[in-house]
Amino acid sequence: MEQRLTLITLGVADVNQATEFYEQKFGWKKAASSNNDITFFMLNGIMLSLFNRDSLAEDASVSSEGTGFKGFTLAWNARSEAEVDAIVHDLKSKGVTVVKEPQQVFWGGYSGYVQDADGNLWEIAFNPFLPLDEHGNVVSG
Repeated sequence: MEQRLTLITLGVADVNQATEFYEQKFGWKKAASSNNDITFFMLNGIMLSLFNRDSLAEDASVSSEGTGFKGFTLAWNARSEAEVDAIVHDLKSKGVTVVKEPQQVFWGGYSGYVQDADGNLWEIAFNPFLPLDEHGNVVSG
């Protein structure tokens, strides 16, 4: 099987509210294929979708109940520590909850965490070991 990730779907409480968060706080634009039931954002080679949490759980034949740490984080890698600081500052000014202020971290990088409207954690990071190309894709690993 090829090493590939095509789509990440977040189960959200309210698709419209979650869409508004990503559009207004992150400044992202939804894809034309979005509709009232699901929102798609084209990222650099991967799509992020927002879908009703209960419906997503039903589709996967699992319970939608559960709270606390979800066991995963999403990451947005920056090209410098200053860019991390600027992004987190901008998000904070838009009312986004900062879970962890940017700082030097144990693995040798610099990062902080914010959360979206459903509590999904986004790491905003500068990783000196993973350089990015002009499109924001990791060029080595």
